[in-house]
Amino acid sequence: MSDLNINVEAMTEFLVGLLNTPSPTGYYVEAIHYVHNAFEDLQLPGLTVSTTTKGALIAYWQGTSSDAPRGLTAHTDTLGLMVKEIKGSGRLKTTQLGGFMWQAVEFEGCTIRTHDDRRYRGTILPSNPSVHVNKNIRTAERSDDLMEVRIDAKVKSAADTRELGIEVGDFVFLDPRVEVTDTGFVRSRHLDDKASVATIYGAMMALRDAGLRPAQDTAILIANYE
Repeated sequence: MSDLNINVEAMTEFLVGLLNTPSPTGYYVEAIHYVHNAFEDLQLPGLTVSTTTKGALIAYWQGTSSDAPRGLTAHTDTLGLMVKEIKGSGRLKTTQLGGFMWQAVEFEGCTIRTHDDRRYRGTILPSNPSVHVNKNIRTAERSDDLMEVRIDAKVKSAADTRELGIEVGDFVFLDPRVEVTDTGFVRSRHLDDKASVATIYGAMMALRDAGLRPAQDTAILIANYE
């Protein structure tokens, strides 16, 4: 059989859209909905797409044989933050969703999502971050206690922040910083594991464009928890 033609442009477009869809661990609805719609839009003969009771996406694609069924999986959940405390200053103390170094997101932009889906921009930074005033900030350990989120809104107290609808338990999305370079590379946060979802999508498209089906019945699980 000749090599399949991978539509890199369409696969990259899918990936960019998924990367720009927030999905920190625990907040999966938007990303799963995005993938669900994309899979259905492929209009593959023999493909059924549904979600499990726990919110994951499962697709079954009927192959030309069923004696050795196969499975593929990837996940959409990513790193992020959750509001742990609203400080007296109106800024937010957060806890990490997933494991990463605080230095990797220091001074990064973020979006706070309230329970009723209002969204506010903010910045992740250490408290008292000025090296001109705080002589210890260069060497201070970056931790949940030091790092905070400064909201892009006029807040001077915890009450001010709560008037925006922000509360403990709200998700904080890290800016993914998606960029497709002139050399064909995709630079972004959260390529783990959204790039794998995109390769599955690209393979499905390639088989469709070649008028083929999988050699075996295939189950595709797009998990919402790694």
